[in-house]
This record gives sequence, structure tokens and C-alpha cells, in this order.
Amino acid sequence: MQLDALRMIEHVHGHLGWLSSAILLHPAIVLRSRTRRAGLAVGLATGFVTVAAAMGAWLYVAYRERLKQGIFQHAPSIGLLFERKEHLAFGAVVLAWAGAAAYFAAPRAAAETRERLRTIAFRAFAAAATLSILVAVLGTIVAVYRGF
Repeated sequence: MQLDALRMIEHVHGHLGWLSSAILLHPAIVLRSRTRRAGLAVGLATGFVTVAAAMGAWLYVAYRERLKQGIFQHAPSIGLLFERKEHLAFGAVVLAWAGAAAYFAAPRAAAETRERLRTIAFRAFAAAATLSILVAVLGTIVAVYRGF
């Protein structure tokens, strides 16, 4: 793939990652209230973080071929930050999907289970937002060091 296209996709991925971090906060805030509806916030937040992660997974092939070895040779700590970023990003996506599953399952559940599912959804989105912010910070550190 052309280097200019990779740079553009890398920038979009980074900006979408930061935007996802902000958007993941919204369902966590809304779900603190047991009575508020949050379907749109839950769906959009889960969608944004999933698209950002899919772009990152797609970029990983080019990263591995063009950048990874050089980064690890010259700055192994930056390379390790990138590796941690990947794992934390996966956790953020899984937690967002778990939160979405719990939220959308709650209305069909029994009353006592409904409360637990909304609590699980709230906690999952709060944790996903926290991980996502950490991922965005680590990704920015790596991108400042070296990008496409």
C-alpha cells in the first residue's frame, strides 16, 4: 500500500481512538442512573471503539512489515508500549461489547437480574473508557516516536 495512504489511515485511526475514548465515557455516565435509556449511547460507543480497533488490526500488518523491527532495535521501550497498547485495546473492545450485551439484555431479564445487568453495563463501560484513554495515550507516544 502507498505510504501516503498508510499515513492517512494511521491518522484517522489515532483520531478515532481518541474520539472513542471520549464517546465511551458517555454510556458510563448515563448508565449511573437506573432509569435513563442509553441505547444510542451504548450502540455508538461500541461501534466507534470497534471501528477504531478494526482499523488498528488492519494497520498492524503494515506496522509489522515497515516499523516494528526498527522501533524495537532503536527504542525497545517504545516497542513494548505499542505491544501493551494492543492488549489494552483488545480489553477495551471486549469490555464495550460486554457492556452493550448486558445493557441490551437487561430489559428482557427479571427485575433483580435487570439491576445487576445495568450495573455490569455501567462498570464495563467505565472500565472500557479507562482502558481506551490509556490506549490513546500510549498510541500517541508511539506515533510521536515513529509513524508511517
